[in-house]
Amino acid sequence: MAIRLGQTAPDFTAVTTEGTINFHEWLGDSWGLLFSHPADFTPVCTTELGRTAALKGEFEKRNVKALAVSIDPVDSHHAWIKDIEETQNVTMNFPIIADDDRKVSELYEMIHPEITEKATVRSVFVIGPDKKVKLTLTYPPSTGRNFLEILRVIDSLQLTAYEQVATPADWKSGEDVVILPSVSDEEAIEKFPKGVKTIKPYLRMTPSPK
Repeated sequence: MAIRLGQTAPDFTAVTTEGTINFHEWLGDSWGLLFSHPADFTPVCTTELGRTAALKGEFEKRNVKALAVSIDPVDSHHAWIKDIEETQNVTMNFPIIADDDRKVSELYEMIHPEITEKATVRSVFVIGPDKKVKLTLTYPPSTGRNFLEILRVIDSLQLTAYEQVATPADWKSGEDVVILPSVSDEEAIEKFPKGVKTIKPYLRMTPSPK
C-alpha cells in the first residue's frame, strides 16, 4: 500500500554515515525530513544534499532532522560526501542511509519498477513528532527539489498543527492565514484578537497567530 498522509511512518533500523539508527528513536520529539536519491555520484542529488547541509540552521529553527536515503553502501556514501563538500562548499551535517539491501526504499515504496528495479524515485516525506506522515512529494529525476518550498510547507504544517487555521495559496511564514470553517464567528473574534477579516462567510482571514 502507498504511504498515506496521517499514517504512522514505518519504523526501521539502518546503517548510516553517522552510525546505525532506529528511525523513530532517532527522530525523538523532532520533525523529520526523509528524502531519497537514485544513487551516489548523481549530479542533481549532489546539489540537493549540499543545499540541505547549507540550510541546517533553518531546519534547526523548525526542530527538523534531515535524513537522506541512497541504495549504495556506506563506503560509497563517504566517498560521495567528499565530492558534495568540495563542489557545494559545505560540511555534511546529517546522515545518509546506506540502503544497499533496499529495505527502507521498499518500506517507503521508493522503488519505481517501471524505470528500474534498483534506482529509487526521488521522494520526500515530512514526518511529525507524533511519527505521522504529514507530507509526501515525488520529483522526477531531472528536476531538483525546491528546499525553500519544503521549508515553507513545514512552516505551514507546524502552524496549522497547533492553531485552528489553514494557509492560503503561495503563503509564506508571517502572512495572513485562513480561519477554519469549524470556528464560529464568535469564537474567531475571541480566538484571533489581531482581527478577523470576512471576505465571504466561508473565507475569513486573520494575521498569523505567530
